[in-house]
Amino acid sequence: MIIMRLNWHEDFIFNLASLIRPKVYVELGIQNCYLFNRIAPLAERSIGVDITPSAGNKMIKEMNAQFFNGTTQEYAKELEANPLQIDMLFIDADHSKEAVLQDFRDFFPFVVPHGLILLHDTHPENEHMMQRSLCETAYQAVEELSKETSLYEMMTIPISPGLTICRKRQTQLSWREE
Repeated sequence: MIIMRLNWHEDFIFNLASLIRPKVYVELGIQNCYLFNRIAPLAERSIGVDITPSAGNKMIKEMNAQFFNGTTQEYAKELEANPLQIDMLFIDADHSKEAVLQDFRDFFPFVVPHGLILLHDTHPENEHMMQRSLCETAYQAVEELSKETSLYEMMTIPISPGLTICRKRQTQLSWREE
């Protein structure tokens, strides 16, 4: 019997970032910075967003790493004032359907064509995993977002707690994108 770790997504995302080498990586909800600290050295610029001030103390001390202490909505307003082109975005802050939808919609305009948006906690294995402190209702956001995919494509890896990969695109081939 194979036992899957709940944080398998960290290795997956790290390997993906190792291939893509994003210029700008943004992580919404860094908590203990485990994933952020692994990816930050791979990117030219890495920004971690968290409402807990102590999360910034756990962040790697790299010139390219920046901590934004506040809500994801506050950081989205910061981006409106100072736009940034995001190559890889990881949404893992509030796991409620409403918050995931808002984060997706707030940050989507700042993601480059063929940039990746990763959404965590989108395939809870059972009712227990749907608690507020775990996956909650993030999967419902993916169900809703999957209905309107003319500007992106989505795929969920069906291993708990789940990871959904979204690619912003209008054409299949990145080199044909305007």
